[in-house]
Amino acid sequence: MKYKGRTILTSAVLAAVFIGLGVRLAFLHLRPSPGTLERIESGRHLQQETRGPRGRVLDRNGNMLAVDIAAKHICVDPKFILANGNITNVCNALSGKLGMNRSEVWNLLNQPDRRYIRIQKFTREEMAEPLRAMNLKGVIFEDVPIRDYPKGVLGAHVIGYANYEGVGSAGVEQRMNTSLQGVAGLRISQKDGRRHEIYSRRTVDIDPQSGADVYLTIDQQIQHFAEKALDNLCEKFAPNAAWAIVQNVRTGEILAMASLPTYNPNRFSTAPPEWMRNRAVNYTYEPGSTFKAMIVASALDSGAVRASDIFDCENGSWFYAGKILHDSHPEGLLSVADIIQKSSNIGAAKVALKLGEQKVYQSMRAFGFGDRTGIALPGEDAGIVWKTDRWSKLSISRIAMGHEVLVTSLQMLNAISAIANDGVRMRPQIIRKVVNSDGEIISEPQPEVLSRPIRAETAKEMRRLLERVTQPGGTATKAALAGYRVGGKTGTAQKVNLVEGGYYSSKFVSSFVGFLPVDNPAISIIVVADEPKQSGHYGGTVCAPYFKEIADQTVRYLRIPPEGFLTEYVKDIETGGSGEENGFD
Repeated sequence: MKYKGRTILTSAVLAAVFIGLGVRLAFLHLRPSPGTLERIESGRHLQQETRGPRGRVLDRNGNMLAVDIAAKHICVDPKFILANGNITNVCNALSGKLGMNRSEVWNLLNQPDRRYIRIQKFTREEMAEPLRAMNLKGVIFEDVPIRDYPKGVLGAHVIGYANYEGVGSAGVEQRMNTSLQGVAGLRISQKDGRRHEIYSRRTVDIDPQSGADVYLTIDQQIQHFAEKALDNLCEKFAPNAAWAIVQNVRTGEILAMASLPTYNPNRFSTAPPEWMRNRAVNYTYEPGSTFKAMIVASALDSGAVRASDIFDCENGSWFYAGKILHDSHPEGLLSVADIIQKSSNIGAAKVALKLGEQKVYQSMRAFGFGDRTGIALPGEDAGIVWKTDRWSKLSISRIAMGHEVLVTSLQMLNAISAIANDGVRMRPQIIRKVVNSDGEIISEPQPEVLSRPIRAETAKEMRRLLERVTQPGGTATKAALAGYRVGGKTGTAQKVNLVEGGYYSSKFVSSFVGFLPVDNPAISIIVVADEPKQSGHYGGTVCAPYFKEIADQTVRYLRIPPEGFLTEYVKDIETGGSGEENGFD
């Protein structure tokens, strides 16, 4: 009797439980609450966004510099692999083909409760294909695009890179990210209990769209010339860094922009941050004697001096405003023309005094110093040009020789290009055109005038004075190019000691900036070296020879005749040529 009662009680409890469950199930299925319905629908809902292919980056002639290629995420189903007793084979194959640590792969696979683990992301096709051919059960290959830079380090600082999420993170990839980035596709559907899509329930299916292609003004061949010249410079002089730019003086287009040390955008995550710095646009320095070209040009333009005017250069030592100013080589009486050729600090200072503080300041701004050029690259620095109310009495004499101002190499090149371009300063261009996936040009920047710091007649006279710098008796005879008339200016600036104040006695920024041919200039080039440590430090010794190397190869490649151009510069977008029709484009 005792056990019979317990049996009845237990049966009644179990019956109540099952009746309760039945009622609850019936309620859930027949009259579910709004909250329950929402949770059910949320569990069934499938929404996927697929990234559209990123647009390509190409040089001015259509050579590929950056493109999306197919890659794979290599994934595994550990539960399936363990259930089928295949862990050893799969572990050996994955670790062997992917170069991964075997114990690490084993630990990832030995998780019986997991159905999905990514073993390796963004694996290139050539690495994934041998694994796919092995037909390993439980190994899954997911399609994913990856950014590829087929030229490796070539133009790395200009091109930049896109990260693994497909977002431009440096260079043109960053600045033009909106244009390059494709429009994501969208798929809205439902999934079953096994989390597979129910195709009949698909309500939205929008294909992704490719991003636009960006054509640069860079010519990959001239870029190679510049990078090779910098390699040679660094091998001989061992500077901390070196960089160079080549510009079309008439249009402002940048034909090459190189910087060392450099990095490979295909392996951007392994590069030290300092190697990724584009020093051509974001390294500021006191330019030294290259700045004298702008001061003298402005003084000639205003009528403050004439090229034949004579100044006493005090035999290399001049006391002014409580300080002594020295020349590297003592000089006596020099004409303005000779001051440029010999690069006299004292002569340049006396010319600046003739011009006056306000006009010196105005001329610096007219040449573009103290302002960003507006080139389509991230991180451009504006440099520093102080207003005259912050000058000391000494300042004008030091600014004349390129001290107390900070410039970028791009600013300096653009200023010398203004002299080469009859006194007209153009905006530097790095983007030639943007073309959508249908082949339509959606953007095509045109040459843009920024200012006219000097008159055409002054520019012509100044070009002749700068030519004397590369001739016998000048500071840059190593920049002279046989068969061509070359103009330019050397710079050798002591570096500022930011810790103790003043200047280092043995640390220099060496540079040479110039153009050719003198009468009808086509290209301008700047070469800069930061702290050369071997075989000298003067701009004429360190940088002028590599200006010549770049210039020599470039004029032959572009077929620039020694007398320059007799025709206007014509873009050849329609022909897709490389400048052969008229010697340049």
